[in-house]
Amino acid sequence: MILAGDIGGTSTRLALANVEGGALRLTAEERFPSREHRGLVEIVAKFMAARSAAIESACFGIAGPVRDGRVETPNLPWVIEAASLRAQLGDVPVQLLNDLEANAYGVFTLEESDFAVLNAGRPATNGNAAIISAGTGLGEAGYHWDGLSLLPFASEGGHADFAPRNDLEVDLWRWLHARYGHVSYERVVSGPGLVNIYGFLRDTARADEPDWLKAEINAGDAAAAISKSALAESSDLAVRALDLFVALYGAEAGNLALKTMATRAIYVGGGIAPKILPRLRRPGFLEAFTDKGRFKAFMEAIPVKVILNDRTALRGAAWKAATGGQETAR
Repeated sequence: MILAGDIGGTSTRLALANVEGGALRLTAEERFPSREHRGLVEIVAKFMAARSAAIESACFGIAGPVRDGRVETPNLPWVIEAASLRAQLGDVPVQLLNDLEANAYGVFTLEESDFAVLNAGRPATNGNAAIISAGTGLGEAGYHWDGLSLLPFASEGGHADFAPRNDLEVDLWRWLHARYGHVSYERVVSGPGLVNIYGFLRDTARADEPDWLKAEINAGDAAAAISKSALAESSDLAVRALDLFVALYGAEAGNLALKTMATRAIYVGGGIAPKILPRLRRPGFLEAFTDKGRFKAFMEAIPVKVILNDRTALRGAAWKAATGGQETAR
C-alpha cells in the first residue's frame, strides 16, 4: 500500500494506492485546501488518522523545485522535507517529486480516453516528450528517451523569461514589468496569468469591462469568472483575454517542444486546459505552437494532447513509489 500526494498552491490531494496486475488503483482519496493548513505534515497526519492502513512507502508531487529531499514551495508558505514525513510515517521510504515530474509519470498510467488530441502529428516512437501544465502556476517537465524507455525529468521552465512576439505582447510585457520586475511565462500562462492579461487589456483601454463581470471578478475566483464569460462570449474583454492566453500557452508549449526535442509528444496538463478545451481546439493554440519560423514543418509533426484526467499527478506519485517509475507500453 502506497501513500501518494499531489500538492499544489490551491489544493492538496492524498490517496492510498496499490498496483495489481500492472494496473494502478487509487483508494481513500481526499482533497484538502492547502492554504487552510500550516504544512504537509499536518495534512498527512489528518489523512492517516482517519485510516488504519499500514503503508510501505510514500511519494508526493509538489509544485516547486525539489533539492536534497526538500522543497520551499513558491506558491505556499511551506517547507516540505522528506525526512520529517518519513519520521511521521514510521520510517517508511518517502520520495518528493516536482509536481510536473509526477504528472509525467502519471501519463504512463493513463488510457487513450484520458486525452483530447489537438494535433495527431507524426510521433517519433524513439523521441523525447514533454509536458506543460497551467494552473495556479506554470509547470514544465520533459522525458528523455534513453534508447529503451522514457525517463521523466523536472524543470522550472515556467519561470523562464516571457518573450513577446508582437507589439501587443511587447506592451503586455511592459505593463507586467512595471508591476513585477521580472516577467516569466508564469505571469501570463496560469490562472493568475489570465487575470493579468485581462487587467492589461482593461487598463490599456483595449476593451471595456462590463459592470456585471467586474462584480463577479471581485466576488470570487477572478480567473474562473473571466474564462466562463469568454467561453460564453458574453464579454468582448474576456474573449480577448482568453484568446491571448491561449496563444501564449501555445507559443510556450512550442518553445518547450523545441528545447526538449519532444518529437514523440507534447502533453498539456493542469486544471485549466480541460475547462477551456473548446478554445484550445480553435486555430489560435496550434498556430502559435507551430509558428517557429523555419521549424514550422518540424512543429506540425509533433503530436499535442490535452490530459483530461485530473488525477494524473496523484497517479504518477503513486506509480513512482510502487514501481520506481517504469514506463508502460505507452
